[in-house]
Amino acid sequence: MHLRVPRPRPRSLAGQLFAMQAVLIAVVVVGYALFTYLSDRGQAEEAAGRQARAVSLAIADSPSVAEAIRTPDPTDRLQPYAVRVMEDTDVDFVTIMDPEGIRWTHPDPKQIGHPFQGHIERAQRGQTFTETYTGTLGPSVRAVTPITDDGRIVGLVSAGIKVEEISKRAQEQLTALSGVAAGALLLGAVGTYVINARLRRHTHGMNADQLSRMHDYHQAALHAVREGLLMLDGQYRVALINDGGRELLGVHGDVVGASVADLGLPSQLTGALLASEQRVDEVHLAADRVLVVNTSPVSGGERRGTVVTLRDVTELQSLTGELNSERGFTQALRSQAHEAANRLHTVVSLIELGRAEEAVEFATAELELAQALTDQVVAAVSEPVLAALLLGKTAQANERGVELVVSQDSRLDDGLLPPSLPARDLVTILGNLVDNAVDAAQGAVPSRVTVAAYTEGAGAGGSELVLRVSDTGAGVDPAHADLVFERGFSTKPAGEGGRGLGLALVRQAVRRHGGSLTVTEAEGGGARFEARLPLGDGAAPAAAGARPGAGDAV
Repeated sequence: MHLRVPRPRPRSLAGQLFAMQAVLIAVVVVGYALFTYLSDRGQAEEAAGRQARAVSLAIADSPSVAEAIRTPDPTDRLQPYAVRVMEDTDVDFVTIMDPEGIRWTHPDPKQIGHPFQGHIERAQRGQTFTETYTGTLGPSVRAVTPITDDGRIVGLVSAGIKVEEISKRAQEQLTALSGVAAGALLLGAVGTYVINARLRRHTHGMNADQLSRMHDYHQAALHAVREGLLMLDGQYRVALINDGGRELLGVHGDVVGASVADLGLPSQLTGALLASEQRVDEVHLAADRVLVVNTSPVSGGERRGTVVTLRDVTELQSLTGELNSERGFTQALRSQAHEAANRLHTVVSLIELGRAEEAVEFATAELELAQALTDQVVAAVSEPVLAALLLGKTAQANERGVELVVSQDSRLDDGLLPPSLPARDLVTILGNLVDNAVDAAQGAVPSRVTVAAYTEGAGAGGSELVLRVSDTGAGVDPAHADLVFERGFSTKPAGEGGRGLGLALVRQAVRRHGGSLTVTEAEGGGARFEARLPLGDGAAPAAAGARPGAGDAV
């Protein structure tokens, strides 16, 4: 059986930094202490040399010393004198000798009369010098100077301090320095530990390899996620944005560090990003996209920033609009089916009563009415998608008590629209304009919505598709002419869903194709919305002058 030895867990980044900083502080403190010790020792030796030189010069200049040398036994008077000088000046020895170096005095009386151990040649030539020499008392720093009497050298004097004593002085300084060094090392270690403890919290105890792998995964995830991700700091500046976020918001270049207010986004979207409270699944328009925006503040005792996620629901919004139109159309058909059943029962009852002629006349009149409506729409707009949309919207409007009519001068043939103008966008534009007009006209007298669809212009500038929808409602306040196309502006009750999004989607689709959208007052009251979409150079009007007259807008 093999025992599996667990591999040691790599030290965390904070632990590695702590060890490195602790070693660095220790090396610096120890190096400084050693340098200071050697420097202090050198200074102590220099001070000892200066002290010994001063003592020896003072003795050489003393008249009593010259007088004692002239006596038959200089030692008798000089030995006590030398002892007193050693005690008073804190030197280790004072040796007075004759010009040949034979001692007259010495701390050890047994050494009196013996030759001085050291160099005296320079002193014999009248010079004063300092040296370190090992004599009878051990290594010492000493000064040697001549004693003169009437210009003649009558003796020599040497004063010195033992190296051992100098080391003791340096040792005292080293002890104090060691205490300071230990305090500095301890303070540095505590400071390093505190800093690295905070670093450990921020890095969650991970080592450098783990942090590097996390960064690689982080970058890979940011580029792989198709949804938009935006991170803002506490001052609402861009801290991070992925490729999806750049594409959905339509921003380019280096925007990291830029304020959200400087990104050129729509005001409604900018307000959502600058909000301090959380936003959940809000629908906003950005450039040519419909976005679902979620924001989540990042807090840790104080506001640190905001995480924003963006989802593109442009296609989903278009499909939802189409589905709503189909649902309304289905409801209208269901209502018509119920009405048709009532009419069928009337026909059957007439037949049962023997009124066959009246039954045929009643049924024929209903068929002619339905066929006339279909013929009117198809004759004006033979483009199949728009024709089907108008038929469905007519049925829906009728169910709500609103008459929807197509201008007699409208003309839009099948195959006229270029591939660059997809039917889905036309459904978004015309469907929302009609829905808005029906909402406005409902309850008015008369309750009517007029739709005009035609092409206009030709030549170098190309032709335009014009979609005009007028209603007999209360109209639009001129002061709100620009606001009606903003997301969130609506005249619907506050509880209804999708408030203020329809006209904003219309403007987005129109702008996406380089067109224009305006709202003015209709003749006789109400509002008139007009969308103009360029068809390109290759598209020409289906019929010259196919433009509704002023009297067609109700």
